[in-house]
Amino acid sequence: MPPVAVRILHAEAGPQAGPLERALIGARAELAQRHRRGFLAAGAADVRVVAGPPDGLSFGARLRHLATEALGGGTGGLVVLGSGSLPLATARDRRAFVAAAGRLVPAALANNAYSADIVALSGATLLRKLRDLPDLPADNALPRWLAEVAGVPVSGLLRWRLGIDLDSPLDLLLTGRDADAACLRMTGLDIEAVVGRLGRVRAILADRRAELVLAGRTSAGTLRALERGAACRVRALVEERGLRAASTLALGVADRGPGDDAGGGAADPDAAAASNDDAVTARRPSRSALGLLVDRDGPGALGGILAQLGDGAVVDTRVLMAHRFGADEGAWPPAEDRFAADLLLPDRIADPWLRTLITGLRDAPIPVLAGGHTLVGPGIRLLATRIA
Repeated sequence: MPPVAVRILHAEAGPQAGPLERALIGARAELAQRHRRGFLAAGAADVRVVAGPPDGLSFGARLRHLATEALGGGTGGLVVLGSGSLPLATARDRRAFVAAAGRLVPAALANNAYSADIVALSGATLLRKLRDLPDLPADNALPRWLAEVAGVPVSGLLRWRLGIDLDSPLDLLLTGRDADAACLRMTGLDIEAVVGRLGRVRAILADRRAELVLAGRTSAGTLRALERGAACRVRALVEERGLRAASTLALGVADRGPGDDAGGGAADPDAAAASNDDAVTARRPSRSALGLLVDRDGPGALGGILAQLGDGAVVDTRVLMAHRFGADEGAWPPAEDRFAADLLLPDRIADPWLRTLITGLRDAPIPVLAGGHTLVGPGIRLLATRIA
């Protein structure tokens, strides 16, 4: 097998990072070192953590540089992942990515062929193709560019726990790892309220008489898993899948502004394929059904609305932020506000709209969890597997 290089991308804390962001970055740094040791044990020839403070460089530009570096070093294949990716990966998982990168034919293996956190790239021919990679803002859209523009076959490993990503301090609690939770508790902030809500939602999942509301970028696979693993009924509202993965850059066309980078289900494997022209024509701003209700009744009303629909709720607030502020995360409330929102700490949120929203969710008559993609996807599956 040709030699395989692994690059683990780790963003260090910037000067404005708050305690929650620093706790998350600390957990990611620990995970990056765990991955470094694990990929060496899996047979990779060269494994490095590429770390540094935020520099504004896009993921696409960074990957072009890494591919050129790998070609110059005689590497046969390359595995690229973020430092928060795959916290529950096993030795078998890592061996699969190393083996995929070591193949001779151009191909790619991702944890999810529609929105990636890790990608194995095989063959010098494919690495040379990456010279034409546009400035993708994040790794999520890479498989789509490879398949639709570069003409490279892309497959997914199809192991749901590999979809877990440490994107928020809440994810440190969802993983169930003591080391992750310890990073968060070191902040000294009161996180026991959200810990208690995790337990209450777990109890709802185990209750045959209860109903749980699940809203956001969840998937058909998650819903099938809940049908098997949860005793309660689930009322699901699925919207804005592909929020981060469906960049127009991945379709081989120029982005038409941050408000156009929505996607709304274009990354769904069940969706019919469309031509590039059709995809561009269909672009629209991010919109959310729950967001329309928030527009109508105000952000503080959402908790009461959810209480009319179920005994508990799990809500993807990133979809609501995209509805409110646009799909460009640069226009959203800052990371520290978003992370405090996930932990239901409204007093630590500066943005008035988000603070009012989270106050309403915290004070709702039912337990509500707020978070991102991990929460409404593999995170809720983790809670369901622990209901015993």
